[in-house]
Amino acid sequence: MDDAPARGEFVLDLPDPVPPLVRVRRWIAAELADLGDARVAAVQLVATELLTNAYDHGGGHGRIRLSRSGNRILVEVDDGSPDPPLLGDGNPKSPRGRGLVLADRLSAAWGHRLRADGGKAVWAVIDGSAATGAG
Repeated sequence: MDDAPARGEFVLDLPDPVPPLVRVRRWIAAELADLGDARVAAVQLVATELLTNAYDHGGGHGRIRLSRSGNRILVEVDDGSPDPPLLGDGNPKSPRGRGLVLADRLSAAWGHRLRADGGKAVWAVIDGSAATGAG
């Protein structure tokens, strides 16, 4: 994607062969610092879970976007697979399958859309005021 980010949108390309989770968490903290620690932590958790899934199931090497409208944050993570994300059962005894469950619980909504290049973007909307129960 060569498009410039829209106003209020922040983009981070991820060419690394492994998910740069610390880099992404720091980037989110810097871009959303005015939301407060608890709200930023909710966005960080959702973003790193979506990103981990992109690397584990979507071929890695993607792009993450944050779009902000007030306290509502849209997180989108691109990957190279057209396969839809699958919501696990969240069983704490399972070694996998809890990432989207966490994203589902912290998000007002989430889903995916196919991209023209054959991959997909998985997205989640986090309502910053609801992330901590604060108004």
